[in-house]
Amino acid sequence: MADNVTSLFRSTAAHSPSMAALTRESDGAGPVDFCIPCNPYFPTPAMFEELAARLRDIITYYPSSADTITAELCSLLRLPPQCVAMGNGSTELITWIDHLLVRESLAVPVPTFGRWTDQPMETGKRVDMFPLQESSGFALDLAQYAEFIRARGTRVAVVCNPNNPDGGFLHKHAVVQFMDAMADLDLVVIDESFLEFADAENEPSVVQEAMLRPNVIVLRSLGKNFGLHGIRFGYLVANPALAGRVRSMLPKWNLNSFAEYVVFMLKEHGAEYAQSLHQVRRDRMDMSGQLSSLPGLTVYPSQGNFLFVRLPVGGEGTVVRDRLLTEHRILVRECGNKIGSSSRFLRLVVRPQVDVRRLVSGLEQVLYGTSRRGAAVPEQATGTGYSSGTAAVDRLVSETNGAGTRGLAQAAGAGMPLPAAASAPAVGAGGGMPVPAAAGLPQPEARPVVREAPRPQPVPQPAPQPVPQSVPQPVPQPVPQQLPPPVPFPEPAGQSAPAAPPLAPAAAAFPTPAPLSAPMPAPAPMQAPAPMQAPLPPSGPTPPGVPARGGLTAAQVRGTDGLSMAPATGWPGAQSWPEAAGMGRTG
Repeated sequence: MADNVTSLFRSTAAHSPSMAALTRESDGAGPVDFCIPCNPYFPTPAMFEELAARLRDIITYYPSSADTITAELCSLLRLPPQCVAMGNGSTELITWIDHLLVRESLAVPVPTFGRWTDQPMETGKRVDMFPLQESSGFALDLAQYAEFIRARGTRVAVVCNPNNPDGGFLHKHAVVQFMDAMADLDLVVIDESFLEFADAENEPSVVQEAMLRPNVIVLRSLGKNFGLHGIRFGYLVANPALAGRVRSMLPKWNLNSFAEYVVFMLKEHGAEYAQSLHQVRRDRMDMSGQLSSLPGLTVYPSQGNFLFVRLPVGGEGTVVRDRLLTEHRILVRECGNKIGSSSRFLRLVVRPQVDVRRLVSGLEQVLYGTSRRGAAVPEQATGTGYSSGTAAVDRLVSETNGAGTRGLAQAAGAGMPLPAAASAPAVGAGGGMPVPAAAGLPQPEARPVVREAPRPQPVPQPAPQPVPQSVPQPVPQPVPQQLPPPVPFPEPAGQSAPAAPPLAPAAAAFPTPAPLSAPMPAPAPMQAPAPMQAPLPPSGPTPPGVPARGGLTAAQVRGTDGLSMAPATGWPGAQSWPEAAGMGRTG
């Protein structure tokens, strides 16, 4: 496997090769899996034995209709069947939500689950990405997010609670207030795929509130909770009109026989399921403590069944990932290809303590030990940088968000609130989306990691170069009344990271002589590119495969040249099943 590990990761359309592919490349035994966010305690061994005994019938005969399986699930969850649609995994439901309910634009905080960014772009929608700041622990400020949505004119908003990959959690009352504030949007999606693992609140779900609102969908997972990703089943909850619209488009047998057997087994194993969730929460606390003891490794608070960690200075995620796999047979999720993240971050799934000890031992050897390949983390004095993932990541937010962060800065001069990350490119190297690993890093040692050439702290020259290019000085308050006033939000309770002003952390992370809000020299507006000052095209439905308002299609984001357009899919109205690219891709 050592010779093929890099090609395995490069040849897959997902973030990691499947366990089947890894097993084929080894001696028949797969690695310890810290990559796929699966419940390791459910189903129980007795349930697996029962499924094995029925295997012949399960794979021989057709399952019951989706309506029959949905009715059984609803009887367990005490939900009205007319408000529920079950899908072949959450990805199928996200695909249909995009095709049926997203007309022109969608807003989502990043980093997050990749299908929420990739799926709308594949059908030519504009995706407005709201960057979560490392300086605030990747916490989502719903008030700032609401202002961002208003400023962009987005018609669909997505909130993942807890968020993947960082595990950030929002309390129920804050989510309900956000739903009410966005009541005029076409759609609000609350993705609760990992909410079963949260313990910060007794009743954190908003499914009951969603059924009463005309434009809210709650997405729930079953594969993650039940430890059965291979079965591919999940469900959404909404008012009968919304749920029925999605349900009417699903195939009659979109759920397989394994899903049916598991759903009908659940009523006999509720106690074991509850115990499994309790054990995952305990393991999460223990695992967080063990990882936090590693020097230079940052562990972010999480309410999911995974932990988001930042490697020490100089740590390259792909190197750490490959060495853990080849030398220690441990599979981890390197997050360099997640929009809004970088290769300095890993997502590590919560597992039993015996596996965690193996992980910690492997990390100690790879990060701090020596071998014939050398340590993965160089000496701090070398200033070795780290990869920011794919080449498209750094430019993705700036280009996909309409006119980019420059356009947002100009819009701020017209009374539109500027998102917290809009000023970050002024101090970055590429003028695109800031690398989250350094956006708000207070440690002095982080500076050489991000900058192309480390400089002594007192040098004042870097400031004039980036600021005029990426953040033209806005005109102060010319039209403050054109947008609806932001709906007041209380600060979301339960945020584990301290609140921080949106602009100050990014500015403070680098030794600039003056804050970004200080008066800028006259050349600033003159150096701004002229096309960015043009008004955005009018909103309206966009044909499939055509980028909306300067957005990028999937071909432009994932393609080799970054220029070719994605072909029109012709959906809806096509005679074949819609292309659901990435259906097998997870988190």
